[in-house]
Amino acid sequence: MAGRTKSKEPQAEASVESRKPLNEIFAELDELIEKMENEDSLEKTFDMYKKGVGLLKDANESIDKIEKQVKVLDEDGILS
Repeated sequence: MAGRTKSKEPQAEASVESRKPLNEIFAELDELIEKMENEDSLEKTFDMYKKGVGLLKDANESIDKIEKQVKVLDEDGILS
């Protein structure tokens, strides 16, 4: 069982590394909001909403990762 856990950790880490940068996520969210404001179709608006929720989840995971890295900085500003 320990072997399975180790093999999953690098995959999870790789998926976080391959995420879009936060500035791109926020730009996409801004664009999505603008489209939603101008959309008349409730179905299309809901689809855009679901996409936005996914983007917010990605942004939150990236922020959490950065926050964890900041917490492990030592006094010299070097990741330990």
